[in-house]
Amino acid sequence: MKKQEAPDSRIDPEHIPGHIAIIMDGNGRWAERHGKSRSKGHEAGAKNVYEITEACRELGVKTLSLFAFSTENWRRSKKEVDSLFRLMSRYVKRYSDQIQKTDVRLLHMGNLEDLPRETAGDIRECLEQTRNNKAMDVCIALNYGGRQELVDAARRLAGQVKAGNLREEDITEEALEANLYLPQHSEVDLLIRTSGENRISNFMLWQISYAEIIVTPTLWPDFNRSCLNDAIVEYQARNRRFGGRP
Repeated sequence: MKKQEAPDSRIDPEHIPGHIAIIMDGNGRWAERHGKSRSKGHEAGAKNVYEITEACRELGVKTLSLFAFSTENWRRSKKEVDSLFRLMSRYVKRYSDQIQKTDVRLLHMGNLEDLPRETAGDIRECLEQTRNNKAMDVCIALNYGGRQELVDAARRLAGQVKAGNLREEDITEEALEANLYLPQHSEVDLLIRTSGENRISNFMLWQISYAEIIVTPTLWPDFNRSCLNDAIVEYQARNRRFGGRP
């Protein structure tokens, strides 16, 4: 196991964001800059997932949500999509024991049914293996879309009304929130997007309502512990008002 790095003196350990979400963008551009194939870019990005997960765990972050594959990513070439899923299977198998040793629980957001059988099976196995872990939750958004999550939640509510288990007037924010994919992690404190793109790309639309958003030009494979620390320092310098007065 890698030796834990010394704490960053700029960070207030009493004000660590409880839930960090990351839009991991820039693998393809990283590959182009380094004269490598896109698959090598995705591989570099996959390696970085474990490093940032460990950095968050050591800082005391309780929940880390990672945007791995969106419902829109199916529009990419079949070659790239197939390569991505093979890579996911390989890294889930490679890191599952390490995740278990560090007491990290893996959770999933999205639809596993449409994924290749092997990839879905490997992910389900890791979900089961880590389900009792308590140090930190890592939520992988895989075949995920924020709009689809809200549609699915609305359908569940409609089904409850139809079955006579819920009245229309009882459909509240709390009721809808309870029907999200992972209702226990419904509030994001800090959203980070790498690669400099200023958009949220249909990611956790409900959960980021009052998140602090930080966009960094750093490409995901280059986003290291120092970059994470910089983002947390900026987060801690902000005054979160949640729509109220300072």
